[in-house]
Amino acid sequence: MNATPSEPTPLAAQLGDQPAPIYARVKQMIVAQIQSGAWPPHHRVPSESELVSQLGFSRMTINRALRELTAEGLLVRMQGVGTFVAEPKGQAALFEVHNIADEIAARGHRHRCEVIRLGEELAGPERAVALDIREGQRVFHSLIVHYENDVPVQVEDRYVNAELAPDYLKQDFSSLTPYAYLSQVAPLTEGEHVVEAILADAEECRLLHIERHEPCLLIRRRTWSGRRAVTSARLVYPGSRYRLEGRFSS
Repeated sequence: MNATPSEPTPLAAQLGDQPAPIYARVKQMIVAQIQSGAWPPHHRVPSESELVSQLGFSRMTINRALRELTAEGLLVRMQGVGTFVAEPKGQAALFEVHNIADEIAARGHRHRCEVIRLGEELAGPERAVALDIREGQRVFHSLIVHYENDVPVQVEDRYVNAELAPDYLKQDFSSLTPYAYLSQVAPLTEGEHVVEAILADAEECRLLHIERHEPCLLIRRRTWSGRRAVTSARLVYPGSRYRLEGRFSS
């Protein structure tokens, strides 16, 4: 990434009086800069502090706009370096990788999560293959239940390459999702989904408050940052509380 500071731009003048929430107007302004070519791929976006100063909005508002644009794939945020315009995608993926907390908030609902397990393990053969690492190499393991309005909607069973996220175990995942943290330290560049219909195991049924015979949706997800695998996750959803949506064109 080119970390050369950008020239000051009269961004506030582009906001106008659009009838939209302030964070959405900030997003629209940034998208306009990208689409016009004023901010080409790899261009360094002004920092949160610079945008607060230029636009006069709160840091929370600016942070939300940048966070959502990063989740949408328009920006790449690199810890300790800055935020940059992402390379345009050649084609849209059927399944996008999103922060479940943002998905729930977008529906106007309340998200919370409960950390069941968080620790360190040595990679066995299966985990080593999934993360493209050596057997016996350190991996971090988290088991988290996500709730929507106090109803459990996802069990997230995730393994993380410890070399790429060394401070993973120090995070408070009751207030910050693994997705949000990993997006900061190892920005997602590629993902893989495998979707299956399953019956959850006994522990998953207990955590999701469902009966053993209730069908569930399983997403096996692997993600990469550059050429290195970052995570391998098993995401289980009760079939009655979740559906997959995708959009494509020919």
